[in-house]
Amino acid sequence: MTRFIPRTALHRAAGSLAAAGLLAAASLAGAAAPAQAADPPVFTLGGPAETGLHPYPESGRPKASQVGIGLDNPSDDAENGGFDGDFTLTFDLGGVAGVADVTFAGESGPDCEITGTKAVCEDRGIRPGPQTAADLLVTAADGSEIGDTGTITVTGQADGATFTPFTTRLTVGGPDLVMERLPFKTELTPGDKQQAPITFANRGTRDADGVLLTLRYSRGLDIPQRYSNCEYTEDGPDLPDFASTTALCSVEGAFEAGETYTLATPLTLEATTRAYDDTFLYRIQEDSAALRAAQRAGVPFERGTGGVLRAVPAKKGPAARSTDLTPGDNQQEADFRTENTADFVAYGDQVAGAEGSTVKADIGFRNEGPAWIGHLRSGEDVATVDFTVPQGASVTAKPERCRAVTADGAYREDQKSPAPRYVCDTSMSVRDGAGLDLPFELRIDQAMVGASGEVTVRGISLRNPKLPFDPKPANNTAYLILNGEGEGADSGGTDGGSGEPSTPPTSAPDPEESPSGTPGPSASTASGGSSAGTTGASGGLAATGSIALIASGAAAAALAAGLVLFTAARRRAARHR
Repeated sequence: MTRFIPRTALHRAAGSLAAAGLLAAASLAGAAAPAQAADPPVFTLGGPAETGLHPYPESGRPKASQVGIGLDNPSDDAENGGFDGDFTLTFDLGGVAGVADVTFAGESGPDCEITGTKAVCEDRGIRPGPQTAADLLVTAADGSEIGDTGTITVTGQADGATFTPFTTRLTVGGPDLVMERLPFKTELTPGDKQQAPITFANRGTRDADGVLLTLRYSRGLDIPQRYSNCEYTEDGPDLPDFASTTALCSVEGAFEAGETYTLATPLTLEATTRAYDDTFLYRIQEDSAALRAAQRAGVPFERGTGGVLRAVPAKKGPAARSTDLTPGDNQQEADFRTENTADFVAYGDQVAGAEGSTVKADIGFRNEGPAWIGHLRSGEDVATVDFTVPQGASVTAKPERCRAVTADGAYREDQKSPAPRYVCDTSMSVRDGAGLDLPFELRIDQAMVGASGEVTVRGISLRNPKLPFDPKPANNTAYLILNGEGEGADSGGTDGGSGEPSTPPTSAPDPEESPSGTPGPSASTASGGSSAGTTGASGGLAATGSIALIASGAAAAALAAGLVLFTAARRRAARHR
């Protein structure tokens, strides 16, 4: 008896092509549209269409290949789209009798019992989206010969659900395409170009009938050639946050076992003006219509209009490797660091309303370039927008990506009631010319003239808030101003930053300078807001600026006049500083 372990979905930033192809193939094998609530859910089984096996050795133990069986729940409802019942997977192994021996990977989890030519695995619960259901370990059977082939069929059963079956083929022997790692220069400056003479070998037991060369390069890199036997898409079919270009190039020919090949003309890899941290992936596989469809993953590609990309025998092969039939050496990747900068510019807003009313404010930041910023390996967020709520106001609606924190930026368990401060993380990449737009709704609890709250784009850690790529930290802060005119505040909201930070009110209007000669409004602190002043080296933000409480019952009627006096007083005070 062997063990069965349900796997999590394959979402790794690096080396994810194989997983994306497996899961895309699963959906192509018969995925249904999300069922209506009254219909039973339909789950799709999938995996690789075909897997080559190492020939049975003359001595020693046979080498195993791994076959991942995928399971796709098409529901896009992350909270309520899961299936909570028991289910059974059945593997018909009769088609590979005498061709392959099959076991299950893993030593923990629900039992999978193999009896003769059938295996049965039982489990409970299927979450929304694609996931790995089982990993098979397969070896060539004793007595099998190169070219022997057979199939495994997987079916599923559960009360209240149906499964689309899947069949995969196992073949003893096959091509083994090995990609050579290229010695790239990885420390670059914008405009640098270098050749990419992609070279691969067939170390397998039979010829490859055509090859599919997959190229993926992130936003800061470019390959200016657009070949007619390649098709291209921007941003990548399975990893949109990478802001990448993917090229699928079908290269015709019989690529013989034991031979090494290189491109007839090397590719040109260029670091563009927006390069910073970038990745180039290059992969070789035997070509097929099913593989191309899986790599497209339903995303439209556009064919190039240039010459034909060709591969020719190489004068020298890659470094010696042991012969194997694993996909792990089909792909190589290179990481590049380009000496460049990106200017993240915060923007605030100016809004006004009477006491008790709700106002909408747009805050955020823009990346004014020239570089795009992406954390492709770690998947870590690029930056955080840190918003301190103006005094006298409370947040009634916030973007989903934002979370409430305490006034000093610490964790806050209560995420439902209004908080004095909010932090909003970006994704793993921020493109040049893009940014983060954050619409908030605020209730004006106390009508105050010129209450303001900071909007700062910073690093994701309060202990190290500096953005290492940003040469202009002064414009990382702007202000949301309520019922007042902030000098330099960006009233355009989602139009992005002006290049200079908004300036918060620094004092209440001076009573002695009031044109009417009457005392000015008294200062007050609203509950839930930050105390006046700034924090020290801990990385915390400055608290809300000075405010003035409208103290009379005629506040609404006098608001416009008060704003004029407030603005005039601030300008006079500024001339004396």
